[in-house]
Amino acid sequence: MKNTQKTETVLVTGSAHGIGYELALIFASHNFNLVLVDKDAETIKKIAEEFSSKFNISVQYLVKDLSVSTSPTEIFNQLQQAGIKIDILVNNAGFGTYGVFSETDWNTELKMLQVNIITLTHLTKLFLPDMIKQGYGKILNVASVAAFQPGPLMAVYFASKAYVLSFSEAIANELEGTGVTVTTLCPGPTDSEFQKAAAMEESKIAHVNRMMTTKTVAKIGFDSLMANKTTVIPGIRNKILVESVKFAPRNIVTKIVKNMHELRT
Repeated sequence: MKNTQKTETVLVTGSAHGIGYELALIFASHNFNLVLVDKDAETIKKIAEEFSSKFNISVQYLVKDLSVSTSPTEIFNQLQQAGIKIDILVNNAGFGTYGVFSETDWNTELKMLQVNIITLTHLTKLFLPDMIKQGYGKILNVASVAAFQPGPLMAVYFASKAYVLSFSEAIANELEGTGVTVTTLCPGPTDSEFQKAAAMEESKIAHVNRMMTTKTVAKIGFDSLMANKTTVIPGIRNKILVESVKFAPRNIVTKIVKNMHELRT
């Protein structure tokens, strides 16, 4: 790895697939240099080569399993040693688990908590001081509409996204006046590999009509980040859902969410 930085550089986690890939593509098309992070070595290498050639930008890639606790420090140190400064941090990597909490696999949930919460927080902690020092920086944290209510049958995942939203909105407030902004992207059900990875393909919510595409979600996320918005919920239907939750009794909301996650009959 060497420093060939000419313009602003964006680090995108989970950039081999889904929303992360589409975000990386948008940044590349806008002439940002990239640092792509993913555990899918073969795919991320191909994407880095393609983007570098097509857009004439600097594209580095790091093969990291973000469920390993040392990964954030390794990423930060490698970039520091290469003299690569990160201007925009996109904490996109994350995954879900499906099932009754008493029966789900703890090791999988532990990895999920590491990726969805600890790694996201740690990367933010590592890269934020330099952003503040230079008086400029942007952070995009990908949460979910799941952040706004409890989620029976996906209890730990929903709770992890509630953390992301709360954490992100809090530090966005702390950073006012520093030149650094934090945007939280809260997509609803999206046409991606998420459902398959979470083993919930037969649930009702996995068959919602007119799911948003990853490309659409990424475009909204990018535009919102550039506009310095704090929290963005893509799609009118998702916005209505989030607003309605505020006025419904919590026990009713929880029952509705459980019904949406149950298997189709």
